[in-house]
Amino acid sequence: MDQLRHLFIAPDAKLRANWLEAFPGASLCDQVSAAPSADVIWVLLPEEGDIVKLLTECRSVAGKLPVIAISDLPSDQQGLDALGTGVVGYCNGHAAPAVLRQVAETVLGGGIWVGQWLLQRLLAGIARAAAQKFTPPEVSAWASGLTEREVEVARAVASGLGNKEIANRLDITERTVKAHLGSVFDKLKLRDRMHLTLLVNGVVKS
Repeated sequence: MDQLRHLFIAPDAKLRANWLEAFPGASLCDQVSAAPSADVIWVLLPEEGDIVKLLTECRSVAGKLPVIAISDLPSDQQGLDALGTGVVGYCNGHAAPAVLRQVAETVLGGGIWVGQWLLQRLLAGIARAAAQKFTPPEVSAWASGLTEREVEVARAVASGLGNKEIANRLDITERTVKAHLGSVFDKLKLRDRMHLTLLVNGVVKS
């Protein structure tokens, strides 16, 4: 992680203390078109302007490199707009260094980083779309090797429920939900809730 090159694209052309503490060798650019080579690209969204156009341009320049949108005024709608352009992360521009490093580790591992509430909206949207467009696969297609409770938890996650809601529905503790979910991820070799939702709803195959 320390050897990776982190590039921050910010309209005010300033590297913030939390960015530098997270990634001491980070570089800065104020325009997408002039971006130097990097391993991870972070884009500070302007308070005004077309962020979709900005991020689309950045995705084009970045190619296969992960692009993470950061915002000083994060909101669910802005996050949805950002993720719709193909970025793999969306977080607060003033996030603590430890959080920024966790974001980087997640996206470099093939995952997607978003806030909890936004994640729930995305998962619920995927579940609704899947119900309309796809025929659910047979349980055996993805649940082979899972326990009955693990299947219940996986289905609940795929319907857009959070851990607390799942715990209440199944009358178990949140800690137990997390344990079952961790086991599901390990057995199905999945990275996160997003991938599990896609699998259970038949959008992708196991």
